[in-house]
Amino acid sequence: MDKKLDKKLDKKPGKDFYQYFQAIWADRWPALYESLLQKERQVLFHPFAESAEAKGADGAEEIEWLESCLWLTQDRRDWIQQRDGEGLLKCYVMDPASVLVGRALEVGISDHVLDMCAAPGGKTLVLAQGLGSQGLLDANEISFSRRKRLIKVIQQYVPQERRAGIFVRGKEGLRYGISQPDCYTRVLVDAPCSGERHLLLSPKELKAWKPSRIKSLAKRQYGLLASALLAAKSGGLIVYSTCALSYEENDGVVERLLARKKGDVEVVFRNAPSPFAEKTSCGWIHLPDRCGFGPLYFSVLKKI
Repeated sequence: MDKKLDKKLDKKPGKDFYQYFQAIWADRWPALYESLLQKERQVLFHPFAESAEAKGADGAEEIEWLESCLWLTQDRRDWIQQRDGEGLLKCYVMDPASVLVGRALEVGISDHVLDMCAAPGGKTLVLAQGLGSQGLLDANEISFSRRKRLIKVIQQYVPQERRAGIFVRGKEGLRYGISQPDCYTRVLVDAPCSGERHLLLSPKELKAWKPSRIKSLAKRQYGLLASALLAAKSGGLIVYSTCALSYEENDGVVERLLARKKGDVEVVFRNAPSPFAEKTSCGWIHLPDRCGFGPLYFSVLKKI
């Protein structure tokens, strides 16, 4: 560790956290750590507004590798409040990698989709964009307060005719595999995770951080992913994602499922989802020291 940074960390909570991830990321960690402290790059995602409408006065073009998205700049901040003729908000602010996670599920117009941990709702909008009039989407969130936020997002952004096929649920995600086996053609597990970028904003949480937190989260993440596998139909796709940095919460969870459910599930690799995506053993990760957004990991799985 850099001596100046070492002294700086001695005066603040988080030294154990820093040293833990330095052991994992080695020479890359100082730059990655500093990037986590910076404000991430975000996009304006317009799921239902026409491109021409969403472009605004500056005539900005969509991001080449991210359809329906424009970079959020200071000059475009007022676009966040723009509404269409029906009174719906046009643009939702989100991490570009989150859009890629939703797109990785390859939702079609007649799919039956489960968004197992849906709040706050950005990825739900991505999934809803891919559905047609014949598709169904169960947007699930166990937390009552977060579920209220999810409902509000759907009401603010999704056209009335599209909402007919969207159902907000409040179930425990671990139970979907038991209560609704072989039900969904597409399942998104955007799992609760360490969220190191957000953790660094809370000195209290950072001070209390221990490596055991990662193990505890990985155990629940595996349970949610195993539940998703049971809930998916044969041939259906499952996307597992986190905004965590550790192997234990990312590839480790997927590799555990592959080992325990051998013959029932396989990893699906497509082309790189963006120019910034870094390939892992089971998926892709976007890291802020390379692209200014993330961290965000995802793996695409197929139920056999």
